Amino acid sequence: MFAAPRFALPAWLIGLFAAFLLASSAAAQGSESEPRVRYGDENIAVQLVADGMPRAGEEWMLALRFVPTSDEWHGYWSNPGDAGLGMVLQLNLPEGWEMGEALYPVPERFIQELPTQSLMNHIYKGPYTVLVPVSVPDGAVIDGLPDVGGYVEYLACTDVLCVPQDAALSAGQGGDFARWRAEIAPLLDASAQFEIAGEMLRLAIPIPESVTLTEPHVFIAEARLVQYPPAQALYREGDMLVAEIPLDPFGAGEAESVSGILAFDKETGVRFTAEPGEVPEGLASIGAQLGVDAPPLWTLILGALVGGLILNIMPCVFPILSLKALSLARAGGSETEARAEGIAYTAGVVLACVALGGIMLALRAAGEQVGWAFQLQSPSVVIALLVLATVITLNFAGIFELPSIDTGNGAGRSAFATGLLAAVAATPCTGPFMAAALGAALLLPTPLALVLFATLGLGLALPFLAIGFVPALRRMLPKPGAWMDRFRRLMAIPMGLTALALIWLTAQLGGRGFALFALVMLFGIVLALFVVGRLQQAGKMAWPAFGLVAAPFLIFGAFALPSGYAPPSRDLAASLLSPQEFSREALAEARASGQPVFVWFTADWCVTCKVNESVAIEREVTAEAFDEAGVIAMVGDWTVRDEEITGFLNEQGAAGVPLYLWYEPAEDAEQLPQVLTPDMLTERALRDR
Repeated sequence: MFAAPRFALPAWLIGLFAAFLLASSAAAQGSESEPRVRYGDENIAVQLVADGMPRAGEEWMLALRFVPTSDEWHGYWSNPGDAGLGMVLQLNLPEGWEMGEALYPVPERFIQELPTQSLMNHIYKGPYTVLVPVSVPDGAVIDGLPDVGGYVEYLACTDVLCVPQDAALSAGQGGDFARWRAEIAPLLDASAQFEIAGEMLRLAIPIPESVTLTEPHVFIAEARLVQYPPAQALYREGDMLVAEIPLDPFGAGEAESVSGILAFDKETGVRFTAEPGEVPEGLASIGAQLGVDAPPLWTLILGALVGGLILNIMPCVFPILSLKALSLARAGGSETEARAEGIAYTAGVVLACVALGGIMLALRAAGEQVGWAFQLQSPSVVIALLVLATVITLNFAGIFELPSIDTGNGAGRSAFATGLLAAVAATPCTGPFMAAALGAALLLPTPLALVLFATLGLGLALPFLAIGFVPALRRMLPKPGAWMDRFRRLMAIPMGLTALALIWLTAQLGGRGFALFALVMLFGIVLALFVVGRLQQAGKMAWPAFGLVAAPFLIFGAFALPSGYAPPSRDLAASLLSPQEFSREALAEARASGQPVFVWFTADWCVTCKVNESVAIEREVTAEAFDEAGVIAMVGDWTVRDEEITGFLNEQGAAGVPLYLWYEPAEDAEQLPQVLTPDMLTERALRDR
């Protein structure tokens, strides 16, 4: 594939322009008896082939065989998706002969990530064949092969450019019709039903329970009816499959019938036509059909509890340990206060986990591709956490006093707020046991999924809750005293380091200019808090001054931050393993090479990911072992939202990062532990070699 010039337009924009050219030329040629070839077929050649001799009263099959001149070119399904153009065909048939609807193979999904949105096209890579049935009337006089010709317009595209194509056609004989018929998605022999429910198209497609669905997807033939990139929610029970697909907000939003192709995998599927009707509810998620076998509920609950408990010692939790430590020290007072602290802290943690889980499930139900820790993929949330971490740092350092976080009275409010913050900041990474539970939560009914999220929060809060209710544990803590104030000031150090890490993450999410604007706004907040602290020390009213000082900087941030947002791309060349960027196509190509493949999914806000990379991945000895064993390395960066990565994580039963996959040649993926030891990858690469 050639490199695009710096001034190249996006493929989708070129595709739309090419579609306009083709549509214009088709309109102009509508009155011409013999359309003139304007563009040629030098990029994707086309040939019209007839299946033997026609017979009166029977169906005669023609085939349009499309053959790209190189691997970089692709064609389109009848509904091309967000961009592109379907085939426009004219055939000159004998009088009374009728051309039927063109029949296509199962298309592929091609996703393009743009700065503001994702686009999905329905394409064909490599040679493909479109069959065109022709109805021959009874009594037709046939003397040899009829002189059937015509004209076809279509689009040939690469990843960066689209070119209109057309050709004059003349039917000849030959071709492998047996194989071409087998490639066409057959028509489902049972009727499907559909309904419009809110902003969703709901389809009920009868599919025998014996049919295996390894990578199901519903391709809708009606243009601008549904959104193409969002994840499709699929449910199955017995011989019925239900698909829920977000409607196109700019489309018609209604249809008399719905047709398309239900793909079982990348090559096979069935055509269907759906009429308005009742669509069943309450079916089980299709996740179990994708190899994500849900274990018994009690094991999931236990996994969530143990996973939340282990999360207390995971590296991604360390930045907020200062908050917990301060609360634990305060719990050394009376038994009543200690229990109130434990309950309030637990309530904050559980509420935050349930809220985050509920928001994630709601977004997924609306068609959004999100996963656990989705909040840290949002620049606005990270900015808010940065401000909060800075405020807490200054409070711990004694710059100003904030009763709801201070170590004085109001312990319950303080512990509850601490629990809320702990859960929000401590759940970007999934740990052992927790991954399976959260992955299963995406497949379970909403009430059971929320139970798992609540159990996760309970596990995270369990140590503090135990100290509140077990006197023996409280007696192990130092007695409250003047040291607590010194301890609080000492805890400003890790909290300040958290703020610095969030500044770095802000640059990773939105670019250096975005981070600079955030720092300017943050400077104003810090300055305002210093003024508040001085006024508090003088015994004067302080908080109105905060608004006066901080307001200009907050207004600046509100206008400057959106304009400065420009997320940078990951520098793959900086990695010792020289990895490829993850995509489904790249993974398939790497696996087809016959070499071992190591794929790791990471994010800049995942502390566990960074620890694993420094300990086990980004090491000279690992790079040397990979070179010796011929291992292909591939990385998926989930720092910002990536729907393809989110969908792939879901298929692996993972709700978040880190995720490490090892592929031996011709074997399925092996999930490696989420905490890597220094020699794990080198030993895995050199094993049996």
